[in-house]
Amino acid sequence: MTTQTATTIQNRYEFLYLFDCENGNPNGDPDAGNAPRIDPEDMRGIVSDVALKRRARNYVQIARDNATPNAIFVEHATNLNRPIVKAHEETGGVPTKGASKDKVRQAREWMCKTFFDVRTFGAVMSTGPNAGQVRGPVQISFARSLDPVLPLDISITRMAVAEDVKGAKTSADYLKWENEQEEDKLRTMGRKQLIPYGLYVGKGFVSAHLAEGTGFSENDLALVWEALANMYDHDRSASKGFISRRGLYVFKHVGTDSDTEQRKRQAMLGCAPSQALLDLGKVINIQKNESEMKKDGATSPRKFSHYTVTVGDKLPAGVELWVWDDAQSKLAKK
Repeated sequence: MTTQTATTIQNRYEFLYLFDCENGNPNGDPDAGNAPRIDPEDMRGIVSDVALKRRARNYVQIARDNATPNAIFVEHATNLNRPIVKAHEETGGVPTKGASKDKVRQAREWMCKTFFDVRTFGAVMSTGPNAGQVRGPVQISFARSLDPVLPLDISITRMAVAEDVKGAKTSADYLKWENEQEEDKLRTMGRKQLIPYGLYVGKGFVSAHLAEGTGFSENDLALVWEALANMYDHDRSASKGFISRRGLYVFKHVGTDSDTEQRKRQAMLGCAPSQALLDLGKVINIQKNESEMKKDGATSPRKFSHYTVTVGDKLPAGVELWVWDDAQSKLAKK
């Protein structure tokens, strides 16, 4: 298991995250019957930042055994106040809402040291006993599809029912009820919400300044890249179809000044605005591959080969481009 080091990151980063969904629902909207999220103005698909961070958390939880220093604070079906109370207990404080500023600081530091997602994404920890708030150094935007997506509402047949039979107390009672029914009454209809295909692009940001406040280390950063590269391979379900990571492009600010201290300062603050790196067409360009679409008889993209991704060589001074390499299972410098 990787152990956390005390060395916080010293560079600013931005990254582009490409993933696609084939015959599935990448992010259902509970306010719309769990239909795939879309922008109603242009019909492009949307995947929330919360959905992406949830999958990153899930990967870290299984890959690092949910143990300190890489435990997960925001777990499924848990009470967040429990670990907050434990933070006060572990730091010798009384877990009350009226804790002193110093007690809150100690509890917050314990939470940062214990939980990967607190160090990484931040957290509001004043929901009961107060452990303060943390603004995480890693932030991710909503991902959007490059082209409009077509939400489908498909009827399916379930060849069984889940009836709560009145008066039935034993399995024999349920069997007797089944034998008394017509066969058609033991089937039911259902629905599945999906899109045929969508290629999504998410944009992310890593702040060296905010990392100082949480202890976010180089090891933590490597785990972020690992999670983004592999998380969808551990998040399969019938509703999600086939979701795959298709690209992870990381821009690292390293500075240009000949003076070492000034170059370190440049690396932390950055050497180019985010839009000069993340806007498609500036460094990374994605276009429809019309010849592949024509060969497949498709009028709109239906698989990743219907796009062509190209990487330009005109990076701003003081910025490096790193790309996830599957052969090495790590980022490789372009």
